[in-house]
Amino acid sequence: MKVTDSSTGARGDLFDPACPTRQLLDRIGSKWTSMAVKVLAAAAPGEVRFAELRRRMPGVSQKMLSVTLQSLVGDGLVARRVEPTVPPRVHYRLTELGLSLEEPLSALRAWAEEHMGEIDRANRRTGGCERSGES
Repeated sequence: MKVTDSSTGARGDLFDPACPTRQLLDRIGSKWTSMAVKVLAAAAPGEVRFAELRRRMPGVSQKMLSVTLQSLVGDGLVARRVEPTVPPRVHYRLTELGLSLEEPLSALRAWAEEHMGEIDRANRRTGGCERSGES
């Protein structure tokens, strides 16, 4: 089994579910991660409170936002600061590493916006059967 070895810079096998690079791509490729990074990047170098993040990300549940932010903090992409108040005020900001993720995610969002019409037309032609796993 080939996996990414970050200590040597060796590349892994993205087709292997155990590959750390694949696992990282799974985490940063989610819509909630992309939205959270976009909101935090717009506030950089400032911070955004949890409630404000949730307000600016329509459709995200409190639990999903919490899980997404925990993952981003764990990966070193986001810094978390808690004010010891009652209730505690929790603030988030992108780290330098997190800021470096905004450019590729922004490019991916721009690509999606540019090609959404073509994707919609293809889905209408095929009935969307490829997405549901039917061929």
